[in-house]
Amino acid sequence: MAEQKQANEEAPRPYVAPCRILETRAPLGWLRQGWDDFLRAPTASLTFGITLVVLSWLLAWAAWTFGGFFVLIGLVSGFIFVGPVIALALYSVSCQLEQGRRPALGYCLFEGRRNLANEALMGLVLMIVLLLWARAASMVHVFFPIATGSLGDVAVFLAIGSAVGSIFALIIFSATAFSLPMIMDRQVDMITAVITSVNAVLRNKGTMAVWAGIIVFGLLIGFVTAFLALAVVIPVIGYATWHAYRDTIDASAWPRHPNEARTPSA
Repeated sequence: MAEQKQANEEAPRPYVAPCRILETRAPLGWLRQGWDDFLRAPTASLTFGITLVVLSWLLAWAAWTFGGFFVLIGLVSGFIFVGPVIALALYSVSCQLEQGRRPALGYCLFEGRRNLANEALMGLVLMIVLLLWARAASMVHVFFPIATGSLGDVAVFLAIGSAVGSIFALIIFSATAFSLPMIMDRQVDMITAVITSVNAVLRNKGTMAVWAGIIVFGLLIGFVTAFLALAVVIPVIGYATWHAYRDTIDASAWPRHPNEARTPSA
């Protein structure tokens, strides 16, 4: 057994983990599994959910009170670095439930600390994309001004702005759809995880479009309820993302993290 394990670790690995081709309705199953995980771990779920609600309130309050582009960018950048830590903690809850264990908050936070380097790299990449997105938005305002207030100018501005925003949103979604769950589950670097995520999204465009629509709808519910609904929406989406990863990515070529009893890959 030891020789076989060593041979597997020394075997060359592909630059990207293979993915499965999914049915279009697969996201509904992920959402159902995410809701089941929420009901099975309400304390951990609400702890992380309420934390995100409070952070969202603080961000909104600071933006409203202080205003200014650079203040907002600084606050959002901090949120971007905290987000992956909370995301990995949520994935850990589903992973522990999958193993038949009672989720422990301390262990969930340990998952975030253990992958701190990869999380920092992901946060840096997201911050760069955010800055480019903000710059692109300002350029749209420069080249397509709406100073006249005419309906035609407003329509052009919204159309171009939405198109540009969609491109950046697609980049972020493709890069993060499966990368963070893979990092928590396996000993893999961020670059490989991001390439794996982008590849899986491109190979399941219809399914991932449905999944992206579900996420956007959930976030809209959060905004409409002054972020209160995010206490439930974010944990459910986080758990569903873990099940999406397990359903989509075959990461068996990469070893699991040491000293962890985990169930075999699906």
